[in-house]
Amino acid sequence: MDLHTLWAHLTAIVAAIPQSGLLLIALAAMILGWAGSMMKRRRIPLGRLVGSLSTIVLAGVLVTVVLQLSRFDPRFEVAVPELGLPAQVVEGGETRVPLAPDGHYWLRAEINGIPADFLVDTGATLTAVNADLATEAGLEARRGGIPIQLNTANGTIAAQLSSIEELRFGNVAASGLDAVIAPNLGKTNVIGMNLLSRLKGWRVEEGDLVLEPNDPQPALETADREGW
Repeated sequence: MDLHTLWAHLTAIVAAIPQSGLLLIALAAMILGWAGSMMKRRRIPLGRLVGSLSTIVLAGVLVTVVLQLSRFDPRFEVAVPELGLPAQVVEGGETRVPLAPDGHYWLRAEINGIPADFLVDTGATLTAVNADLATEAGLEARRGGIPIQLNTANGTIAAQLSSIEELRFGNVAASGLDAVIAPNLGKTNVIGMNLLSRLKGWRVEEGDLVLEPNDPQPALETADREGW
């Protein structure tokens, strides 16, 4: 990572501090730790207690971050009961997505009942929704969530985590799915690996992208290939 990229990431994190309760708590704990250290040097009573309190708070922030990040991959998803967040479920029946003329896989979906086009991107860690669609679909930034750094054509930006109540496309329905509200994403929306990894499998067959959920349920609706 070159200095320019590192600086861009650092400035994006600093800019996101006022928007994240978690980062504000971490910053306050670090200041508290510094104060406790100064108190101990000057032999001021309670200096050790203040320092210990700072360490406990920082440890709590670290655990919260790890638990939130674990939701990005179903193999490490242990955070649902602890954080009170909805379980991320992807179910339904096999769905085929035809290859578009531009060489990508696009699908027509409904996010909380609002229709929108999504690009299926196996290189994206998280499902991403542009700011306008997020507002229309009623998505709200998760309070206390960690800002996610996204690399875009306009540079590194901080995106806020949210949860999609329901995302439907073809014969697939996802609920409680984590997503990022991405400013500067234009009109693009992305289906990322946090959804695809919760499928039984996906493959390319005769040019189509075939999505196969775990424990297939009866078809939610008939996939209309002409409508995609």
